[in-house]
Amino acid sequence: MTVTTVTKGLFVQIEAKQGNEGDVRSFLEEGLALVNQEPDTTAWFAVQFGPTSFGIFDVFPREEGREAHLSGKVAEALMENAGELFDKPNIEKADVIAAKLPA
Repeated sequence: MTVTTVTKGLFVQIEAKQGNEGDVRSFLEEGLALVNQEPDTTAWFAVQFGPTSFGIFDVFPREEGREAHLSGKVAEALMENAGELFDKPNIEKADVIAAKLPA
């Protein structure tokens, strides 16, 4: 297996609206199937920080992969559900300065 170097990342903060916590969790779990179709998304994590606080962290080998992800099906679904399940997500771009990936 070839190890891919990652240089770009995204951190997305999502705050579920009252009573929609389970729906947000399900939405994120279902998002994995869409992300698995993206060849340049090296790693993708959906996480829960607290009762209503969720997030996504993902990494890419280069800017083109990150931009493809931002214009892909997951981002589209995220924006379609903003307002109904959660407030508009806060999306932060990041540069990866160090990473440990499986060999």
